[in-house]
Amino acid sequence: MNSYKIFQKKKKKSEIYQWLGAVILLVIAVAGTIGYHDIPLPLHILCIMILIIAAASLALLTTLGKLVLTFVQQSYTEVRKIIWPTRQETLHTTLIVTVVTAIMSLILWGLDGILVRLVSFITGLRF
Repeated sequence: MNSYKIFQKKKKKSEIYQWLGAVILLVIAVAGTIGYHDIPLPLHILCIMILIIAAASLALLTTLGKLVLTFVQQSYTEVRKIIWPTRQETLHTTLIVTVVTAIMSLILWGLDGILVRLVSFITGLRF
């Protein structure tokens, strides 16, 4: 039991170091975008991509990183199961929303005009 606790503490420490390393790599990538303007753009982009990929790889080695990866994979599977509307259904829905919005706009515009006339009649002010 005691050796298991020691193993867990070492594992927790190593995960903290891995997260710290990932954060440091991301900070270096951000600092690289800010500080080094004299480097050619393709090389600059390549270096940043390498740093981001290294940080992501380091983060995926942790327990939380593995959970996030599993979540993303399951989410992708669920998105593939969705039955997306056809182009015609999307067009019809868009037209219905547009027409209802236009009708409501006209109703509110008319109601606003009536209320302005009513208030100006009661107060004697002319707009």
